[in-house]
Amino acid sequence: MRKYTTTIIIILLTQFVWEDLQHISAHDLSIVNDSLKIKNSRKPDSLFVYNDSAHFFRKHPGRAAAEVLAINLGVFSFDRFIMNEDFSQVNIHTLKRNFQKGFVWDNDPFPTNLFAHPYHGSLYFNSARSSGLSFWQSAPYAFAGSLTWELFGESDPPAINDLMATTMGGIALGEVTHRLSALVLDDSKRGFSRFLREAGGLILCPAQGLNRMLSGDMWRVKQSHYLYHDYNRIPVKFNIGMGNRYLADDNHLFKGENAPYINIKLVYGDIFNTEEIQPYDYFTFSARVGLTGNQPLLSRVNLIGRLWSIPLSTVHGVNMAFGFFQHYNFFNSEEVIDGSGRVPYKIAEAASAGPGFIYNFPTCNNWIGLEQQLFVSGILLGGSYTDYYNFIDRKYNMGSGYSIKNTTTINFLNHAAFTLNVHYYQIFTWKGYERKNLADIDLLYLNAQGDKGNVALTVINPVLELNLSRHLRLNIETGYYIRNTHYVYHPDVQYRTFEASIGLSLSL
Repeated sequence: MRKYTTTIIIILLTQFVWEDLQHISAHDLSIVNDSLKIKNSRKPDSLFVYNDSAHFFRKHPGRAAAEVLAINLGVFSFDRFIMNEDFSQVNIHTLKRNFQKGFVWDNDPFPTNLFAHPYHGSLYFNSARSSGLSFWQSAPYAFAGSLTWELFGESDPPAINDLMATTMGGIALGEVTHRLSALVLDDSKRGFSRFLREAGGLILCPAQGLNRMLSGDMWRVKQSHYLYHDYNRIPVKFNIGMGNRYLADDNHLFKGENAPYINIKLVYGDIFNTEEIQPYDYFTFSARVGLTGNQPLLSRVNLIGRLWSIPLSTVHGVNMAFGFFQHYNFFNSEEVIDGSGRVPYKIAEAASAGPGFIYNFPTCNNWIGLEQQLFVSGILLGGSYTDYYNFIDRKYNMGSGYSIKNTTTINFLNHAAFTLNVHYYQIFTWKGYERKNLADIDLLYLNAQGDKGNVALTVINPVLELNLSRHLRLNIETGYYIRNTHYVYHPDVQYRTFEASIGLSLSL
């Protein structure tokens, strides 16, 4: 049921973005210009320039703090009084123990630690973001909310990996969902259309939906200043596709699993725009939703958000920018049905940032265009599948390291585009469990990142898009996953597999 719900939400989001792109008029643009002249000195960021609601230009740090506390109290109450979870049995003794023993590396499942916690952090972050605070002013709220939960919200020992993932991953996902919600909001709408838009905005960014409800903007109808995103200042390229994916088992061509999928891609803003330079005025985002019960609902999320950038002088019409970018990447899969029992891949980059270059070369002979992106990032928290570590709910290593990403895109005018994505991750697991007497250790306090060693992960992802019409495309995509893991106390392992997909996509 959750997969069908996700599909409906994606379809509605597509419809809303399409409608907004179609009805922006000259009158709307004049409103923007007037709004910029009047409010430019006091607007907190590049969003909401269409809207004249006074509360968007006021900061409410106290309200944001109260909402962060309410989130933690609400989650705790649900766990304690409805689910009756063991970890919610908090008392003075568990609190004292948490402070005495300090932080550990926990053993929660891969999607919990490396996606659910970043999403939880996005709620903290957006409690501040939707209360008028800027990107940088909102960041400490993600940290404070996570720290408060780790120390006071559960009886399990506080987890250092949760603090990192919730804070940095929460900032990344939080700013993206904050901006995505602005794409669907439209205060000029009435009736069922307005309900759907407000519901979509609430789902995308619950904190902002709550604040709209409290302020009355959720049902207030306006004849002017009613949009929340300026497509003229910050263009958005949105792509949604559906098709079938083949996931190979242990690199076998005819031994794998077929599954339908929905894929969304978003290019938000223009990296070469020297006017819109706030954090995340430019970002790229993609996600793949699986529609089969065996594989994860969310199998891939890729996000690169510009924190700061500067254009560089070039010759011969080449656009080039250097900047500092935040990265979030999540690749997840499960064993193939009736397969070898090996998990194809698990890769995560939950807390990561670093420099990057983007080049845009002029069209050659009015036929071929070329764009090149190169990023290097330091990984504070990453994860990868392991062949040995298997305690409680965890069968993956965590650690720190670095990543290198290259994206080369060749555009053949309006006929086709070929993109080659290459990701390389080097993750070091520093704190192992080996040589410990496990019989005398409570596994909650094992405090290990995994199997001591390091892993080199390579993801090669060619994508071919053929334009069937102005907005309809045929997508052919493959992914090749290569893992070379060195273990200090176990035999090294080399593993590789692939996937392939074909489908249709709608480009807006």
